[in-house]
Formats: sequence, C-alpha cells, structure tokens
Amino acid sequence: MDHGGHSMPMMCSMHMLWNTQIENTCVVFSQWHIYTKGQFLLSFIAIVALGVLYEWLREFQKTLDRRIALSLAQQGKGKGRLSGRSTPDAEREETGLLSGRLALKKAGTPVPPLQRVLRAATYGLTVFLSFFLMLVFMTYNAYLILAVVLGAAAGNYVFSSHMDVDSVLAGASGGKGMACH
Repeated sequence: MDHGGHSMPMMCSMHMLWNTQIENTCVVFSQWHIYTKGQFLLSFIAIVALGVLYEWLREFQKTLDRRIALSLAQQGKGKGRLSGRSTPDAEREETGLLSGRLALKKAGTPVPPLQRVLRAATYGLTVFLSFFLMLVFMTYNAYLILAVVLGAAAGNYVFSSHMDVDSVLAGASGGKGMACH
C-alpha cells in the first residue's frame, strides 16, 4: 500500500485463537516480526533451541546444587545441621516467653554468599526463560507451540538420560516439568 511515496509497514498479526499463520507473525514483541517463510523457519529453530536451553538450565541447577552440597559436606558443614523434621521447612523456635513472638530457624546448612548468588542467578534465568516460552506458547500459533514442545522434549531427552530409581519409587517428584517456575 502506498501513501504519498511512503509504504506502510506491515503490522503484527495477533491471534487469541489457535492459528497456523506463518508470515506476518510477531513472536513475543514487535521487533521479532516474521515476514517470510524463511524467517519463520529460523524462528522455529530458535524457539526449539530455547526449549533445549531451558532443559539444560534445569539440569545445570541440579548439578550445581549437588556440587555445592558435596563441597559443604567435605568441609564438614553439612553434618548435624538438619532439623530432624520430615520436611525441609523452617523450624519454629521460641524467642522468649514474654515477647509472644516466634522466630523461624532455617533447616539445613547455610550456603556461602558466592554460591547463593550463582544459585539465584541460575534460578532467575530459568524463571525468565520459562515465562518467555510461555509467552511464545500464548501466540496460539500451532507451529510455535510445536517448537516449544519439541525443544522441551529434545532437551529432556538429551539432559535427563539418568534417573534415581529409588527416589522415583519413593514418590519424589524429580522436577517441575515445563512449569513456568
């Protein structure tokens, strides 16, 4: 369309219903505007890669926690620090008879600041990526939804090749799945 020598830019199509539109689709923000089938294919591949990255981050979080726990155990900081309760929740401890307040005593072993920052940053990145993938899913585009699912499945296949059979049989959840966080 031409208006006095200036062509109007194509607008993003936004659908609130299931769709299979390929061209003129925007993914999450207007700067990720897909004009051609080739751009759509590249976007599909990028979204699959983000799904794989999400699964890698989840596995990295588990590995990081195991390494930190092993390090703390080797330093002798992990022994005798557990509350003895069957849940990892904080214990209640009386602060004083006259105050009428209860203080929460955290169960477990304190994690040093540097490791806490690394754990928090990894967790934050995982939450960000999970919400980003949720927004891609909310385009209602069947192909982009497929890209998210394929990425999650491929990532799970690659990075979750082993299982703790005893934990599974004991009823442990073993992870959150493709939850937002």
